[in-house]
Amino acid sequence: MNQKTVLVIEDNHVNMKLVRTLLKIGNYQVLEAIDAETGIEMAKKHRPDLILMDIQLPGIDGFEATSILKSSEDTRYIPIVALTSYAMDGDKKKAEEAGCDGYACKPINTRTFLDELTPFFQDSTIKDL
Repeated sequence: MNQKTVLVIEDNHVNMKLVRTLLKIGNYQVLEAIDAETGIEMAKKHRPDLILMDIQLPGIDGFEATSILKSSEDTRYIPIVALTSYAMDGDKKKAEEAGCDGYACKPINTRTFLDELTPFFQDSTIKDL
């Protein structure tokens, strides 16, 4: 089985370190971007198996970045999971409308995080983590 690649687009260094550590424990290859513009370019270049997208990013936010990626022929098939610390009413709907395939609230559950990613490598239905 080939090692899966996950692109993490996250501007908070502490959150990035946690996600990176968990993904490496799960034997995933990790690509990192600290802003949406860099993440979009990396997604187009590397075509990861999954994108974990922070919603509140400097410049282009995660909703807009997701819309851009989902409207591109090269990246529309890549599952995107929105990561957010804002669990406001309507945020999940905004994530779905932007094209996110899943939605997770921070702080992430370190005990279940890797297991919750597995379905995103198999299909593209909306899921909650």
